[in-house]
Amino acid sequence: MAGEGKGQDVVEAILEDHRTMEELFRRMRSVEADREAARDQFSALLIAHGEAEEAEVYGALKRFRGVDDDEVEHGEEEHAEGNEALLKLLEVDEVGSDEWDERLEDLVQAVSHHLDEEERTILNGTRENVPAERRAELGAAFLAERERQLASDCGSIENVRKIVAR
Repeated sequence: MAGEGKGQDVVEAILEDHRTMEELFRRMRSVEADREAARDQFSALLIAHGEAEEAEVYGALKRFRGVDDDEVEHGEEEHAEGNEALLKLLEVDEVGSDEWDERLEDLVQAVSHHLDEEERTILNGTRENVPAERRAELGAAFLAERERQLASDCGSIENVRKIVAR
């Protein structure tokens, strides 16, 4: 198959992260889980994922007919909303408090809305209109940037504050 061995399809790489985020939501809600560890893991993944999409994927997708540019720009706006909700959760002192639960639900709502919309619009458009070889190239670029972000402690509260402020 064309593009095989060149890297993971960008759509599949993004979907894997989406499923991981949903699992981390479940862990952050569970009194039986290490909620703080799940929050920290989620924070790093959300920031690395969003930054990699914006740096390596979204701009490239705007060049393809059949991928809705307005949806791509809307995706960037939704990243900002998710990052703001994440920062509010990171600022909660007591994991499991009423404030924690409230801010967690705000985060879940913002991010889940984005994941659903991105999967229905941007990712389906990408599957249908972007050749497999190009999707593999974008997947490699996305994963490389995502790893670079993760290695830089991108989920720290200080970094999330910087991202929200820009």
